[in-house]
Amino acid sequence: MGTELARLIAGHIFLHACMAGTRMAAPLLALREGHSEASVGVLLALFALTQVFLALPAGRYADRHGLKRPVGFAVVAATTGAGLAVAFPVFPVLCLAALLTGGATGTASIALQRHVGRAATTPTELKKVFSWLAIGPAVSNFLGPFSAGLVIDHGGFRLAFLLMAVLPLLSWFWVRPTSELPPVIRPEGDKPGTTWDMVREPGFRRLLLVNWLLSSCWDVHTFVVPVLGHELGLSASVIGSLLGAFAVAAAAVRVVLPVLAARLQEWAVVAGAMAATAVLFALYPLLHTPLAMGACSVALGLALGSVQPMIMSMLHQMTPEHRHGEAVALRIMAINASSVAMPMLFGLAGTFIGIAGVFWVVGALVGGGTRLAFQLRGPGEAAQSR
Repeated sequence: MGTELARLIAGHIFLHACMAGTRMAAPLLALREGHSEASVGVLLALFALTQVFLALPAGRYADRHGLKRPVGFAVVAATTGAGLAVAFPVFPVLCLAALLTGGATGTASIALQRHVGRAATTPTELKKVFSWLAIGPAVSNFLGPFSAGLVIDHGGFRLAFLLMAVLPLLSWFWVRPTSELPPVIRPEGDKPGTTWDMVREPGFRRLLLVNWLLSSCWDVHTFVVPVLGHELGLSASVIGSLLGAFAVAAAAVRVVLPVLAARLQEWAVVAGAMAATAVLFALYPLLHTPLAMGACSVALGLALGSVQPMIMSMLHQMTPEHRHGEAVALRIMAINASSVAMPMLFGLAGTFIGIAGVFWVVGALVGGGTRLAFQLRGPGEAAQSR
């Protein structure tokens, strides 16, 4: 699986980088055109809106058709979205580009995560492969914003959106040769379940809530850094570098995780990440120089970057194989439903309580939610023993 996993990681990087770069460039263009922070919050929310409605259909589609067909549709949608921003770099079209690139990334992620999870055979292998796969978004969160920032400073926004439109085509180049796995056969006598059946499971519901809290922290960082950088007069390259530092740290910790997978317990990693994030969010608003902000972004990247592989490992151990796509879709739907509302809420909150208040409120919520991670200990250890 080594070569195919490397291909899937490369495909994930370029498709996700399209969305990440567009998500950095579009708010900056909107701010420079005089749109308000609340409008920027709406724009950022649209990157998640399509994923809310497409996640479950995309998960079920991946359960039926495998990997390449949903990824192919995602490539077309992402290229179209970024391409429209090249032709018409105005706010309504930026909103459409956000819908298309966000939906494409979510659809592809579901198919990729389902494929990789099915290929793993043990809990330790699950942690390893999801750690490697999670490097993709971490690298792309550096590649997309950093390259977009450089191109904006030297060639303008249209050229940056053109670069983003090309990246998904590279994804298809890497994913297309991948071999499909055999279709899953539903166990004899197993009755078709509903999505609500999974949500009613306490462990699964708790896992979704923990994932939502931590994904909100990513949303805070993504929203606040461009706004704070704009207020401080930082260039697009510096803002992109701050976001990139976060992404590089998240990628670095995911390179280390496969080596330590056999020694790690999922719940302990998640609990530690939540506690560290709460502390860092308390400190971040007190920093006003690019170097200090970059150091805090690196620390946040290390903490939050360790979470997704552990969450995905527990999720695949909790759900039956023939419903992995649906379970992954539920996770993506839950966190993106939050990502639709949260940037708008952050924009409004930033107007009334300031950017520092946004950091401190979310940090307090994450710190208070740490006990939920400890409650995952029982299911996690049970799964580990299987």
